[in-house]
Amino acid sequence: MKISKKCKIGIIGMGYVGLPLAAVAAKKGYEVYGIDTDKEKLKIIAQGKSPFKEDFLEKLLLKVKINVSADPKILKKCDICIICVPTPVDEKYYPVLDPVISASKAVAQNLKKGALVILESTVNPGVCEDIVRPIFVAAGHRPGRDVFIAHCPERVNPGDPKWNVGNIPRVVGAFEEAGLKLAKEFYESIVDAPIMAIDSIREAEAVKILENSFRDINIAFVNELAKSFGRLNIDIVNVIKGASTKPFSFMPHWPSCGVGGHCIPVDPYYLIEKAKSNGFDHSFLRTARAINNSMPEYTAEMMQDLLNDVKKSVKGAKIGILGLSYKANVGDLRESPSYKIIKLLEKIGAVIHTYDPFVLDKSTAKSLAEILKKSEAILLATNHREFKKVTAEKLKQNKILVVVDGKNFLDKEAIKKAGILYRGIGR
Repeated sequence: MKISKKCKIGIIGMGYVGLPLAAVAAKKGYEVYGIDTDKEKLKIIAQGKSPFKEDFLEKLLLKVKINVSADPKILKKCDICIICVPTPVDEKYYPVLDPVISASKAVAQNLKKGALVILESTVNPGVCEDIVRPIFVAAGHRPGRDVFIAHCPERVNPGDPKWNVGNIPRVVGAFEEAGLKLAKEFYESIVDAPIMAIDSIREAEAVKILENSFRDINIAFVNELAKSFGRLNIDIVNVIKGASTKPFSFMPHWPSCGVGGHCIPVDPYYLIEKAKSNGFDHSFLRTARAINNSMPEYTAEMMQDLLNDVKKSVKGAKIGILGLSYKANVGDLRESPSYKIIKLLEKIGAVIHTYDPFVLDKSTAKSLAEILKKSEAILLATNHREFKKVTAEKLKQNKILVVVDGKNFLDKEAIKKAGILYRGIGR
């Protein structure tokens, strides 16, 4: 097979990874087929719309055509099949590979001879070798001859106005040199950024784990500092800004009420469990995960303490939660700390109201004015741009007693000057 615009592309999974990839490939002139089990989502895409908020994607979908289907048999037409399905963890943080296994079987059962198969889903090192390739062998395919299997770990940053799947550099790995060459050429044809071919498919799998574990560890470090500085009456935001003036050997990370999204709170567990099965204990990674997992509880306790300071019990207190999504200016709820905080506060009797302009269907209040009017305490859990309108004056007008700023986003000094109790994460 040769990579050319005559190749037909099949992408399994039309979510935050697969749909942008499909749109970018279509923009570059490929005939693209998008496969997903969610038929409602497919109807939206067929209308040239995005089922989730993403500015660059919404504009791009108006200009391109993606052929969508819930039937994996459509993959029989495709020269390149890309798997972009979720890879979650269960309640005990064990990796759940069922979506990857199901998607791999669907591709193997409908594979065009000589096709290139690329796994973009995040997996622990060894999954392509131990799980994916055996599925194709069991289906009667000969890797390196009938099928070429590669891995290109996904890189997306929802809501980012600059970086998207069309301009972020990528890394590819494969079992054979021929497959590696095909994968590299394909991504070079759709991505306006360098593509690095790495020595082995295991190394490619490890790249994504390293990226997100690096962030998780550094976030855990500043979250632990935030807890410490909170006791020492030191504003961690000012300290980080001060440290950031050093032009080398420092990279700022910021504390918050919790780590959300599908990558950072999930991916480290893939490496932890894989290493455990090989007799190694990632104690550093486990500690970082424990610290970051503790932040919703720390934030809920902060609210309880502030209410006590104004002689108010958390039981029966009307608390407004600003933000449900895990990240600013997107509607993605995956692993969002907001829900953990809500659950903790409701458990001790709080009356919770919620507002998120990007997730109105799951908000109990439909406007910022409404939630301020209904609340006597405010907990900001997501730093959406709209929440900059939460001024000290508005808080005072609505008789808000206390503010917990889970993203260190609001005007701390103005709120305190207005006589409202304020606490941020580490400030």
